[in-house]
Amino acid sequence: MDVRTPNRLPFHRLAVFPVLLVQLLVLLLLALVLWQWQGAVAGYSGLCGGLIAWLPNVYFAHKAFRFSGARAAQAIVRSFYAGEAGKLVLTAVLFALTFAGVKPLEPLAVFGVFFLTQLVNWFSPLLMKTRLLRP
Repeated sequence: MDVRTPNRLPFHRLAVFPVLLVQLLVLLLLALVLWQWQGAVAGYSGLCGGLIAWLPNVYFAHKAFRFSGARAAQAIVRSFYAGEAGKLVLTAVLFALTFAGVKPLEPLAVFGVFFLTQLVNWFSPLLMKTRLLRP
């Protein structure tokens, strides 16, 4: 397999897809809970915070898992670095757009749902189908 013709899986078949799905469910559930308990402003603020966490992760997953196989090792490393750089830039831009363009906004809801959506990444080994074995 040549690097120019990578061995690609559909996005929904990637090992990281369950993590992204759980992140989406967590952010939607938290935004709904905030909407019910704290009102509409807190609800859409939480939704914005969750999307700020989730969208860059989707970008990273798409960018980082494009290649597979031993022959594509250099392309895999490059795509991981590019995906992480893009994720950081996209996160900063989304935060800036949210705080500049969404009025009124509940900052605690934005940061709370952002943090809790990112917290799903800590538990991602439990959600992955393939287990990594220690040598």
